Amino acid sequence: MSRDLRQSLQLLDDRHTRRAIMSGIAQSTLGVSLLSGWNRMLEAAPAPGGKKAKQVIYFYMSGAMSHIDTFDPKPEVPDVQGDIEPISTKTPGVKFGAPMKNLADLQDKIAIVRSMTTETADHEKGRYWLKTSYPVLNSIRHPSMGAWIVQTMGKISQTLPPFVLVGNGNGHPGAGFLDPSLTPVPVADPAKGIENTALPEYLSEKAFKRRLSLADRIDAKFKSRYSGYQIESYDQMYKDAVTLMGSKDLEAFDLEQESEEVRDRYGSSRIGQGALLARRLVQSGVRFVEVEYGGWDMHDDVATNMETRGGEMDQALGSLIRDLDSSGMLDETLIVLTSEFGRSPAINQNAGRDHHPAAFSFLLAGAGVQGGAIYGKSDERGHGIDEDPVGLTDFNSTITVACGLDPFKEHFSPSGRPFKIGGGGDPIYDVLS
Repeated sequence: MSRDLRQSLQLLDDRHTRRAIMSGIAQSTLGVSLLSGWNRMLEAAPAPGGKKAKQVIYFYMSGAMSHIDTFDPKPEVPDVQGDIEPISTKTPGVKFGAPMKNLADLQDKIAIVRSMTTETADHEKGRYWLKTSYPVLNSIRHPSMGAWIVQTMGKISQTLPPFVLVGNGNGHPGAGFLDPSLTPVPVADPAKGIENTALPEYLSEKAFKRRLSLADRIDAKFKSRYSGYQIESYDQMYKDAVTLMGSKDLEAFDLEQESEEVRDRYGSSRIGQGALLARRLVQSGVRFVEVEYGGWDMHDDVATNMETRGGEMDQALGSLIRDLDSSGMLDETLIVLTSEFGRSPAINQNAGRDHHPAAFSFLLAGAGVQGGAIYGKSDERGHGIDEDPVGLTDFNSTITVACGLDPFKEHFSPSGRPFKIGGGGDPIYDVLS
């Protein structure tokens, strides 16, 4: 047995390892191939010496982003391509939509999945499925990817929150059935950061501490009667908030610490300032930052809207990738760009594109990702998938593996039901380094 295989085996869960080894020996003796589950476990094991993501910046383009106008143009079909012209990227033969100028120049550092597909064209259900890897169920609320990753990988900074959500966060699944402390800290406006962190003028620090002590005494009987992990988690959340209020680490949320030139480079848009805030947060030790940016529900005048929204997104991500690359942090930070589904290749009577779940594109960059990769293929009109269809659970399982986690390991809800980070899909190993 090779040293690399021994190291990979050591990373697997012991009970799975023993069962898989015995099964593998038995099947080999009988002259048949190894079980597919055993192969999948070996593939999911982190490669010795491989670079895995320590932190994640997750961009969610709310409203459904058009693949034709971003990462999968169809110039040979004019009625599909519309008014957004394709442009060349660093890779010969690979084209992006014209608003993607920065990302086209950085194509050697990013991977594009052109064969995304899902089952719903409903915004709310699609958003939930994307962020949790599971469909909406009335009986349970599933955790978001950010909560799963923080729960499994732990905190980095002891002061800053491990999970921050930049944007309105409407309908966000948060921590789901996991510990409430894994709920993301919301930042509605990245330019304003976390507001109301200073004590009011009428309240001295001594008086504030006295109030906290009084509140603890009042709550003591309740906590004793209803003790449990949820009460303890909420209690710890308040303590963490108080600690953060007096910490110098709060400066990580202050974009005024950046020069005007840097802020201009990212752009004054919400996604530009959100990307800059995300960069500051991961540099300060935040494990998972999600940046939400709406306005992609382009049923009308997609060309004009794409010039604005697409250009702002391209500027933000381009600046972020370049900054992380120059600082060396791109090797340990995974960047993800998603949307709940896609938009139709057919242009409607209002010069827009309608909901389309059958084919769309996602982006990955940074740690654990093979730069320059193009995976999957939509058909000639961009309506369906011709090669290598990828579901939402497959994509989320790819994120899981890029973080060095096992996408097939079962985790249990408080009711005892088994779940997997990423939903147990098939990771796209072709886009992983």
